[in-house]
Amino acid sequence: MALRLILGFDYGTRQIGVAVGQAITGQARELCTLKAQNGVPDWNQVEALFKEWQPDAVVVGLPLNMDGTPSEMCQRAEKFARRLNGRFNVPFYTHDERLTTFEAKGERLARGGQKGSYRDNPVDAIAAALLLQGWLDENATLLNT
Repeated sequence: MALRLILGFDYGTRQIGVAVGQAITGQARELCTLKAQNGVPDWNQVEALFKEWQPDAVVVGLPLNMDGTPSEMCQRAEKFARRLNGRFNVPFYTHDERLTTFEAKGERLARGGQKGSYRDNPVDAIAAALLLQGWLDENATLLNT
């Protein structure tokens, strides 16, 4: 199956950033941030995203430790990816998301955003776009076959 449209998720226990990417252009952009309760999103909102975008696959960020070992959150992110696969029958991929939140905060500031509280100005969707862009860049040959 050719991958044309991919949704990217920056999984978190309180918020989940969402991005969309196109295989043809090789570009990703942020979509939205979903609220979560202990890592569980409102599945109706997730379903609405799937109905609207009809992705061919999803990419979920893996929050690895700086030394490349799995963090405590990796298992939860992988479980979230498997749930997306089970609910929406789309293949899933995981991608190293180290430093995407740090980079996303810099991106927000570069766009004129406030430094302020993370709670008031989340960067999860930007982080999702960054991790999805990284996945698209690494898998360009896979996507162009």
